Amino acid sequence: MDINRRQVLWAGGAIGASALLAACSGGGDTSDKAAGAGAKPKKGGTLRVGALGRASAVTRDPHGTQANESDYLIISLVHDTLTTPGAKTNTAPRLASGWQASDDLKTWRFTIAKGAKFHDGTPVTAEDVVWSLRRLRGTPSGASRLPGIKAENIKAEGTGTVVLVSDYANAELPLLTRLTTFVLKKDTSEKELGKAPGTGPFKLEWFRSGNARLVRNEDWHGGEVLLDAIEVKIFESPQAMSNALLAGQIDVASNVGAVAARTAENRGDIQIIRRPNDMAMPIVMRTASGPFANPKVREALRLAVDREAMVKQVLSGYGTVGNDILGTGDPAYAKDIPQRARDLAKAKSLLKEAGFDTSKTYKLVTTEDISGLAESATLFATQVREAGVKIEVVKQESATFWDKTWLKGDLYTTYWGTNDSVVFFASKTMVSESGQNETGWKNTAFDAAYRKTIGTKDAAARAKVLRELQQIQHDTSGYLLWGVADGIDLAAAPVRGLPTLPGYGRVQLERAWLAR
Repeated sequence: MDINRRQVLWAGGAIGASALLAACSGGGDTSDKAAGAGAKPKKGGTLRVGALGRASAVTRDPHGTQANESDYLIISLVHDTLTTPGAKTNTAPRLASGWQASDDLKTWRFTIAKGAKFHDGTPVTAEDVVWSLRRLRGTPSGASRLPGIKAENIKAEGTGTVVLVSDYANAELPLLTRLTTFVLKKDTSEKELGKAPGTGPFKLEWFRSGNARLVRNEDWHGGEVLLDAIEVKIFESPQAMSNALLAGQIDVASNVGAVAARTAENRGDIQIIRRPNDMAMPIVMRTASGPFANPKVREALRLAVDREAMVKQVLSGYGTVGNDILGTGDPAYAKDIPQRARDLAKAKSLLKEAGFDTSKTYKLVTTEDISGLAESATLFATQVREAGVKIEVVKQESATFWDKTWLKGDLYTTYWGTNDSVVFFASKTMVSESGQNETGWKNTAFDAAYRKTIGTKDAAARAKVLRELQQIQHDTSGYLLWGVADGIDLAAAPVRGLPTLPGYGRVQLERAWLAR
């Protein structure tokens, strides 16, 4: 299982081709609209952050499978990726200060940030980055983490430039380096993983069973870090984490969910930080085989859903209605494609035309990995019953679900926390060769539109093709995206500067501070 599946994904985004093709500068600002914006930041203090995870699932490998949000948070604060989500542009510099593409969009040169050092004081070199990216590419999920990039096509050019050569034109390559391109020192051994020095804004002081204390990196290349330290505490449930916040045991309950937000609405001492377009919660209908392979059946199920009711009841209103296109936070998201509305009469007609057997009961498999996921399955089953489709909701333990159902089931729930890029989802889950093709979808027109999109330099022409790609997904894919959940953090009153970007952007805590 990939890091970007077991946990909610943290990366994504789409950036205009004109911006991608220019060398970039300046860090990603993720806190322009964070709680307390406008006050003068103060240096010092320790921020206590709660994050979801299980001690039995802890991993220390930055390139490994990470089931815990707590692990990913710690790794992201200790180790830099090449690029990161930004507020002004969706892809902003991090360890790479800039990038430049060749005319054919196949060769990309990434420049390492000036003054970038590991926590032990050693300068970061191109060889360190090359070694790290090749190690990442060599993982079981490496092909999807660095699409189109073979290990032998990752090379150093001098001490400060890394060259990536793609198998095909790809104007989105910088975007694809935002998630897991954590950089380690060259030749770091397996025994050193978890303790190896990073290049990020915080240094690891100690780690115990998923809990950790991180201290400020005074020499971080990305600018001044305000907090003295961050202490990460692992929690197995959102409820336990929100209770700890209310009891004053932590300062931030990270990604705690709508139920906790509703509970805190009348608490004057608790801030509710909402991150729109944070988590896509689609229902997967297998297109390759089985009872939902007929596109008329999939369309019928989409028409049978009351999306407004799903958002209201499952998300407590902390979210927005979906239109069966993943990537709703993308600046190029096709808002002009008409919103699909509930139409039970048409749904019944399509089922009849398709010869769908309404006498059978079909299983919808789900987990309780995130708040609202199982509830969405139950409400969906109730709603489609009105169109004559009988659904039995089957809840599986998380490990079983990801091993037995994900990528294989006929009908199941899934979730993605990287909801700011249409192209990201296309590359990861919808092109025919994708290693994470959740629906088993193979559509030659979609594949052609995807390749044309990422291979187009001109911004206007690129947007036009991207809209075509979204229309195909809306009309025929195996996704039923009924809604998109807001990301929700709860914070104590003194906390300031928390990031408000969705997905991966929320782990960027280097600008957070305490007003006390």
